[in-house]
Amino acid sequence: QVQLVESGGGLVQAGDSLRLSCAASGGTFSSYAMGWFRQAPGKEREFVAGITWTGSSTYYKDSVKGRFTISRHNAKNTVYLQMNSLKPEDTAVYYCAADSEILTIRFSLAGVDYWGKGTPVTVSS
Repeated sequence: QVQLVESGGGLVQAGDSLRLSCAASGGTFSSYAMGWFRQAPGKEREFVAGITWTGSSTYYKDSVKGRFTISRHNAKNTVYLQMNSLKPEDTAVYYCAADSEILTIRFSLAGVDYWGKGTPVTVSS
């Protein structure tokens, strides 16, 4: 029932910034925990960041702490990922996700209820 559409990806140089957006429709956005995942070429999809229903709690993969910030604007049905100080190892397709449980977002990728189709991010040296 929920559709997620990512935008904002692109090609940048190391040290640059990007802000990804995920627009949700077809459900009650404020009832879902939201997250961002990424998948690099030849690698498995991995958790990057998560945020609770109210936005009061956020969680991050260790390698992006201090560089990435997840936020949400419930009135706009949108979640964001601000990415600063980008590194070549951040290159991946980034996926937006929604689930009723923040624990599923954080620890159970296979159990996530809804996925976007992804937006590619390429960071050059």
